[in-house]
Amino acid sequence: MFNLFRENVKIAIDAIKSQLLRTILTILIIAIGIMALVGILSGVAALENTIASDFSSIGSNTFSLQRYDFSPQRQSSRERTRVNPPISYTDVKAFKDSYNYPFTTVSLSFTGTASAEVKYQNEKTDPEVIVLGANQHFIENSGLNIENGRGLNVFDVQNSNAVCVIGSDLKKALFTNENPLNKVISVRGAKFKIVGVLEEKGATFGNNQDLRVIVPIQKARSLFTSPNINYALSVKVSNKDLLEGAQEQAVLTFRNVRGLSPLEDNDFGLMRSDDLINRIANISNVLYAAAWIISLVTIFGSTIALMNIMLVSVTERTREIGVRKALGAKRKTIASQFFMETVIIGQFGAALGIVLGVAIGAAVALGFNLDFSTPWFAMFSASLIAFIVAVISGLYPATKAAKLDPIESLRHE
Repeated sequence: MFNLFRENVKIAIDAIKSQLLRTILTILIIAIGIMALVGILSGVAALENTIASDFSSIGSNTFSLQRYDFSPQRQSSRERTRVNPPISYTDVKAFKDSYNYPFTTVSLSFTGTASAEVKYQNEKTDPEVIVLGANQHFIENSGLNIENGRGLNVFDVQNSNAVCVIGSDLKKALFTNENPLNKVISVRGAKFKIVGVLEEKGATFGNNQDLRVIVPIQKARSLFTSPNINYALSVKVSNKDLLEGAQEQAVLTFRNVRGLSPLEDNDFGLMRSDDLINRIANISNVLYAAAWIISLVTIFGSTIALMNIMLVSVTERTREIGVRKALGAKRKTIASQFFMETVIIGQFGAALGIVLGVAIGAAVALGFNLDFSTPWFAMFSASLIAFIVAVISGLYPATKAAKLDPIESLRHE
């Protein structure tokens, strides 16, 4: 039995070699479908991994009050788009002073600029550093960690101390061979002493999270005085059982801060960190579905192409089939020979498609600074699909070859 199987494999490989150009083209057609499946699934998985890792550190027990909801409702053309007022410093300060829900910490922050130039002695950065004004709870509520030194404390915020915490990339840019702690940097002519360095977070969609400076909020307000600055407000709840109550109290408190009547809708939005992750997961599911549809359509074309080449092969080798049958080959032997050819071509196409798909996924992840991981599920699915394609494509040609009449086959020219 094994010898017969080995012989069929050898015959199949010889037949494939005899029609090398046609076989290569068929393998490429199959590889394109598999490449589309593996490549798209790899890219989507890398995107999902990156976003999930970025937001999972914040924790599911954190929520924020912001100017708009994360996904605004669609409005008809007759309705005016509601424009919510910016969240001002007066709003966030009033909220912090009046919000006293137990087991919560309130973080206040705003982006002063995203294009600052930071100087240290004779070294300076490109004007692409983000400067944030924040209170003492911002680093904890944002899921950031201190690698060296300390974060901002209540005394820094209350006294508007000229201190700062910097990102890891800023440390690399200005302090290659020395400890940045207690060194003084200059931002817009203002001097700040470095008291802490953040752990590396990486970049997402070109937004470098490690190239930033965090300073006490009042000190930042004295440097950045643009009108209509929108402040960020986040609340972290230590006890997850109290999260729902903390949100309800936060909405009620902020409505009072805004002076809204009971009949008025909220002119702000509330977003939980895990809500964002869930919405991203839903988007990823849509992308996964689109990837499968695109890939299956392409693979369907591969199935037709593979079946066609095997039917042509049966027609061209009719006389060979007749000779083998005349020498005693059974129908099952003939069928298994052609079936084996189809499976081998399918697996060659799968192997090439997987290699190309993984390469494309890795290139996309590298180009967009995403967290790439080996797409084992996509690779397994591609191999299985390629085998199914081979089975479907080879079944009819193999059956047709097995049913050929040996006498008529020998007469075939």
